[in-house]
Amino acid sequence: MSKKCQHTEQIHQVTPSAKGCEECLQMGSRWVHLRLCLSCGHVGCCDSSPNKHATKHFRSTTHPIVQSFEPGEDWRWCYIDNSYV
Repeated sequence: MSKKCQHTEQIHQVTPSAKGCEECLQMGSRWVHLRLCLSCGHVGCCDSSPNKHATKHFRSTTHPIVQSFEPGEDWRWCYIDNSYV
């Protein structure tokens, strides 16, 4: 049984920081999928991407919940509880 997310109070209405992975765009790197931080709006690449910027953002900020930033996808993930929101 998966653990229920206890961090939904940290979900905010955010403006995406970029149209792609913020750090990859600066580096000239590529990504596979994008994640939107629901605490601050940071757009980072997923863990299937070479640089894993969404997870790096979580580790440096502890902002717990991301949402898929891919067209047609509508799901959220809590890093702390390791569960869908």
